[in-house]
Amino acid sequence: MGKQGGKTEDKRARPGPGQEFWPGGLTPTLYWEGDTVMILDQRKLPEQTVFIACQDMARVIHCIKTLAVRGAPAIGVAAAMGLALAAKNIATDDPAEFIRRFIAKVDAMREARPTAVNLAWACQRVLSLLTDAPPEVSAMRALIRRESEIMLAEDIAINRAIGDHGAKLVPKGKSTVLTHCNAGSLATGGYGTALAVIYSARQAGKEVEVIADETRPLMQGARLTAWELVQAGVPVRVAVDSAVGVIMSRGLADLVVVGADRIAMNGDVANKVGTFNVALQAARHGVPFYVAAPLSTIDPDCPDGEHIPIEEREAEEVTALGGRRLAAPGAGAINFAFDVTPHDLVTGIITEKGVLRPPYGESLAQAKAGEKTSEHPRMKRGNK
Repeated sequence: MGKQGGKTEDKRARPGPGQEFWPGGLTPTLYWEGDTVMILDQRKLPEQTVFIACQDMARVIHCIKTLAVRGAPAIGVAAAMGLALAAKNIATDDPAEFIRRFIAKVDAMREARPTAVNLAWACQRVLSLLTDAPPEVSAMRALIRRESEIMLAEDIAINRAIGDHGAKLVPKGKSTVLTHCNAGSLATGGYGTALAVIYSARQAGKEVEVIADETRPLMQGARLTAWELVQAGVPVRVAVDSAVGVIMSRGLADLVVVGADRIAMNGDVANKVGTFNVALQAARHGVPFYVAAPLSTIDPDCPDGEHIPIEEREAEEVTALGGRRLAAPGAGAINFAFDVTPHDLVTGIITEKGVLRPPYGESLAQAKAGEKTSEHPRMKRGNK
């Protein structure tokens, strides 16, 4: 057992030798400590670095719903960990009864947040383990726990591949990448998706700086992306969301890289609300607009953006900030957590298998078909 962020970390979840778990010594997003899932409470960043100790699935669901953990890949890993806790806490030695009760737990986990497809993907992957599992309950519990550890390590390896492919898109010499929300290490098991492109580009010797949209209403750009990049030693400036037009009109951004919570099969992309506005400005000013996401974020059952459920959250997230009311008393709020960027505004989708280009109906279908025939048996099983 080793130490990370002042806590004991389960080294079984690490990738292979020579692969750092988090870049620049960044604080981990989530990890196993014995039989407890430790989740970094991102609501308290950057002022405090606090971990939530989760010993049952209900606590993990609470962390997902309240955004203590957020970002599609991180939510997927958290779901797998939460299901491992659920399996541990099901008090029966009868295999049929265990499976019946575990399926109910999976159904509850699926409902934690509606937009991030990685949540449902992770639930299905874990549930599918029981098809070929040994008949002993103890073996089922161990298999589910081990799968959550594998998924964490896989996520980091996938993110590193995304970073390596995306780094090739960053211009040589000095350049500036604009990003929206947080699609970094904090949004994943480690290393990030959009910010993985930055980390890999800098490791390749490119001089990259970042403009981080503040990302109202919960300020994930100002609080999380800026904090993470400062931790990693990457120059970053925070901009108000409404400044993206003037930033691009003055040539201050060379390209945009954002993450995704769900990608439809036609290339429409659901991401943090405000991403659509960034894409519109990028198209207007001729700035390449890239989406960085693992193949698991592409939903094979979603034909287009019209079929992506968009979460609506509490009005208080808009009318108040940090516990202090901003809006006039009596005023309501519109609080869509995500929006959908149409595929025709997306220059390319950076995945662990490479950069997918239009026409997305063809390139995404080919990528998902390749994912299903992956040589990795767990990836195959997870996409049944």
